[in-house]
Amino acid sequence: MIPLTAGQIAEAVGGRLHNVDPDVVVTGSVEFDSREVSPDGLFVALPGVKVDGHDFAKSSGARLTLAAREIDAPAVIVPPVTEANHGSFALIGDKDGSGAAVLAGLAALARYVVDRLPDLTIVGVTGSSGKTSTKDLIAQLVEPMGPTVAPPGSFNSELGHPWTVLRADEQTKYLVLELSARGMGHIRDLTEVAPPKIGVVINVGTAHIGNYASKDEIAKAKGELAEALPQDGVAVLNADDPLVRAMASRTKAQVVLVGESADAQIRAEDVVLDAEARASFRLVTPQGDADVKLTLHGAHHVGNALSAAAVALQLGATPDEVAARLSQAKRMSARRMEVTTRSDGVTFVNDSYNANPESVRAALKSVVEIARQGNRRTWAVLGTMADLGAEHVTAHDEIGRLAVRLDINRLVVVGDDARAMHQGAHLEGSWGEESVLVPDVDAAVALLRSELRPGDVVLVKASKSAALWRVADALLEDAE
Repeated sequence: MIPLTAGQIAEAVGGRLHNVDPDVVVTGSVEFDSREVSPDGLFVALPGVKVDGHDFAKSSGARLTLAAREIDAPAVIVPPVTEANHGSFALIGDKDGSGAAVLAGLAALARYVVDRLPDLTIVGVTGSSGKTSTKDLIAQLVEPMGPTVAPPGSFNSELGHPWTVLRADEQTKYLVLELSARGMGHIRDLTEVAPPKIGVVINVGTAHIGNYASKDEIAKAKGELAEALPQDGVAVLNADDPLVRAMASRTKAQVVLVGESADAQIRAEDVVLDAEARASFRLVTPQGDADVKLTLHGAHHVGNALSAAAVALQLGATPDEVAARLSQAKRMSARRMEVTTRSDGVTFVNDSYNANPESVRAALKSVVEIARQGNRRTWAVLGTMADLGAEHVTAHDEIGRLAVRLDINRLVVVGDDARAMHQGAHLEGSWGEESVLVPDVDAAVALLRSELRPGDVVLVKASKSAALWRVADALLEDAE
């Protein structure tokens, strides 16, 4: 964060000073974990399910605390939330609105800092799936062009978004942000915290559809990013997704279409997958063409790479530079198509960070592609896909049926919440022991330990709440 006095921070958040001189300067980072804050930093006191950050303000040793109530430490006390300053800010465990008040203050502080960094270019990324991978690719492509800040993993909510923004300082040239939404207005609120110059919409799927009336409503929510762009901005839209392509009519900005469609300005031609489902393709752009060979696993990364390419080209990179950087780009976030092969030749595809119907389909197809060339046996260890609302049973049933149609050899469904996946597999293919429902992670690990054979390919995927990465972790530890 840029250096700010306590008085400036109070001004930014509309708060009042408590136990602190207004000229005290905060020069360190902004942290909501008291163990991470430095003596010259700002501690953000948030209430949680089990503990309240206000109780750790003094022991954190921070120069200043952003708080909702008076504490025994130097602080700026934020105002209570109202309809005017609440927005979509919410926090689990926030019983009295103090969490929402602190989040609103954090957002206001982030906007205050952004407004004092006129040379900063902000890139926003949203979509139902692939946001984190695309954000990571964009950051790797633009970093050689100037100091870049991007969030770790999927830090994309009303907490992670302003926290990332406050990582920017006078030296930062590019700020790459991931925008998530659990309902209408969420993305709009995030764009008001850090107004993007370039907006990327990857796709519209059914992730979190339990929070929406329909897929069209999800498209309306994702399109809030396109609507937020200025007239001199750029909207990078997926030409292969009709709901995303239609967002061109909702933005004042220049539109750049990406994809494999013939009319996409930035497109991929001659896509080929290798034995580990890593894509090679010809990158076609108005500035020229170049060859790309991705190190990332899965054909779905082609679209992510094209979106990242469009951003880098807009910011001044050449097609050759973009192609070279894409070919060197690495997976930056854990448990996302993380491919590891044990000494006995069993390959694990750990894509367990999160799941929705679209991302599970993509992962299943990738595993089939990896197994195809070696005629290897395939396993899909799948758990629940959360936040699907009324679509929960239908969506899980469809994934089970898809596993049969893709000829997955063994489907292991973990947990009763995902039972419809197991039932769908049986109804589609009259499977016997090819599909099995197990109660928990321990049962899944025990089954695989007893039946895995050298050369098998194993996909592990579920929503974050299932913590299914424990299956991959345990089985990889066996080899060690």
